[in-house]
Amino acid sequence: MTIWHTPIDLIALKAAHADTAISHLGIEITEFGDDFLIGRMPVDHRTVQPFKLLHGGASVLLAETLGSCACVLTLDASKQFCVGQEINANHLRAVRSGFVTGRATPIHRGRSSQVWEIRISDDTGKLVCISRITMAVLDLR
Repeated sequence: MTIWHTPIDLIALKAAHADTAISHLGIEITEFGDDFLIGRMPVDHRTVQPFKLLHGGASVLLAETLGSCACVLTLDASKQFCVGQEINANHLRAVRSGFVTGRATPIHRGRSSQVWEIRISDDTGKLVCISRITMAVLDLR
């Protein structure tokens, strides 16, 4: 059984992310299943730090994008919205090129908050970063 409130349209998601930090860093949502959302980000001049390694902040931006987007997609947008409350990340491995891919899965989906885990891996499937985001779920007024 799917957790998504409405069917996911990857083209519409890309359009919604135009002219934001998401599109400027080359992040794209690529796949989804009944209870997960996957996206990727290039490791290039936009996302590396001066030593040419993937910037930890870029990994966090990918994690927050996936967790926030996933949370929004589980809600009835005519009644609720969500905002990030807290995010953390453990950077486990350096990446110098290629892409990193994140997979967001829910840990908790409550009435007033959601917690999502985002596991980010390199092109070889090795875990690069693990992150957790807490989202506040708010009613529209």
